[in-house]
Amino acid sequence: MKDIVVAILRAALDQAQAQGKLKSVPASIGVEAPRDPAHGDIASNVALTMARAEGQPPRAIAEIILERIELSRQVLEAKVAGPGFINFKMAPGYWQVEIRRAVREGDRFWRPQIGEDKKVQVEFLSANPTGPLTVGHGRNAVLGDTIARLYEATGHRVTREYYFNDGGRQMKLLGESVQARYLEQIGRKVEFPEDGYHGEYIREIAAGLHRVHGPALADQNDIAPFRAAAVDAIFADIKHTCERLSVRFEVYANELDLIRGGAVEAALAGLRERGLIAEYDGAVWLRAEPLKLPKDAVLVRRTGEPTYRTPDIAYHVEKLKRGFDQIIDVFGADHIAEHDEVIAAVRALGYDTAPIRAIIYQFVTLTRGGEKVKMSTRKATYVTLEELIDEVGADVVRFFFMFRKSDSHLDFDLDLAKRQAPENPVFYVQYAHARLCSVFREAEKAGYESTAASLDPDLTLLSEEEFALAKRAVGMPAIIAAATLELEPHRIPFYLLETAAEFHRYYNKPSNRIIGPDRALSMARLYLCELLRDALCNGLELIGVSAPERM
Repeated sequence: MKDIVVAILRAALDQAQAQGKLKSVPASIGVEAPRDPAHGDIASNVALTMARAEGQPPRAIAEIILERIELSRQVLEAKVAGPGFINFKMAPGYWQVEIRRAVREGDRFWRPQIGEDKKVQVEFLSANPTGPLTVGHGRNAVLGDTIARLYEATGHRVTREYYFNDGGRQMKLLGESVQARYLEQIGRKVEFPEDGYHGEYIREIAAGLHRVHGPALADQNDIAPFRAAAVDAIFADIKHTCERLSVRFEVYANELDLIRGGAVEAALAGLRERGLIAEYDGAVWLRAEPLKLPKDAVLVRRTGEPTYRTPDIAYHVEKLKRGFDQIIDVFGADHIAEHDEVIAAVRALGYDTAPIRAIIYQFVTLTRGGEKVKMSTRKATYVTLEELIDEVGADVVRFFFMFRKSDSHLDFDLDLAKRQAPENPVFYVQYAHARLCSVFREAEKAGYESTAASLDPDLTLLSEEEFALAKRAVGMPAIIAAATLELEPHRIPFYLLETAAEFHRYYNKPSNRIIGPDRALSMARLYLCELLRDALCNGLELIGVSAPERM
């Protein structure tokens, strides 16, 4: 549809320019589906984008274009609307062809191949192994994994990457915390480290060390074995939680490897050569003024330890060297400033940072009975992601985390999440799919094929309401393409909920009996149901949520 309309508009623009009615033709012509279906199936704002260069009102430009538009048999009409939009309504024959193509092609139809085999790296989650994954980590994991799924579905070569630090102050505190609990296990009185980790999982790791080593580690001055045991245990827990959410990674990158391999020192040397390093207060700083940053940023502390951002600069240089066409960073809102500093430093080192795109997500608040559930990682008064999955299920966790735009704060209502009712969006969408599956079970009993792909129905028998449902379904590939290109995966669950709502309204009307006495009409309606079932199933798969056949 987009290609058809763009071609029509370009021909009209070329003619208007040749006739001296317009000064130029834009290089690109924007078209998109209007929010209100009453405005047509697809609309263009090309006249609005040309207004300044042409020195004419957008609506006047739109009228010039409209006068020269030659409609193909696939397009029913074109109209100028509002301040200068050109709205197009596709012909019924176009939609019939698209409906048949969608049913015939199956999964291939729902996967718009826009990727051209480009290489994409999605780095997400990347939680340091200092404790179980929290609910906040869960939003990161689901967001990153869904973005990776979208890229894969649209023909990109995707690498999912987890970047972590098993050194530094946090990891030192972790090792000291485990050591303190271990010494308690053997009856020694110790002072627990200030700002240490208090969770029950620390006691469990210490107990495991005691079972294996007895008191042999009591006089160990090096915290390395305590830290190593903690990292192994916590990472095993993290990986298990990810598996439950169907989240996976191809690559695990380590901050310490960058330090030991000289990449961090090389980055610091490069910044120093360019006059971007300042040393004062016993620390090494990234100078803000030449990079147009708000303030200087510490790169190396007084202790000689690099801060988080310093290995991250080296890490992004390494990413760029690996030749990815796009590099996607998924970060919490507390990393905005640091990410800006990192990208500015990488650019200053002479690298093209255009492939790097950041998705910054806002935090999650859990509520139960209208009250906020408190969370604190070190004090261990938090709900772990594992506990959340136990309580509401992986499908609900994934859908709820995706059901808000990433830059919006997310209130996760535990009571709603467990409710098997229409107000629960994941239940509502899954129930629509299950209903569609039940239609085909009944159709099979009535002597119809178990799928509609082999049918050749008369689609002109479909009502206007049914055609609207079909048009919504075949529009999903465009939604998938936009969600991928704009890094807005929330568009998929929004689409699924709207589609499910339209289907439920249709299904609940007595007049819309799908398997009825009119066999020809029943076949056309079964074809529509096949289309809707495929759309919902593929959409749910893209966000990692199951599509149950019975509920």
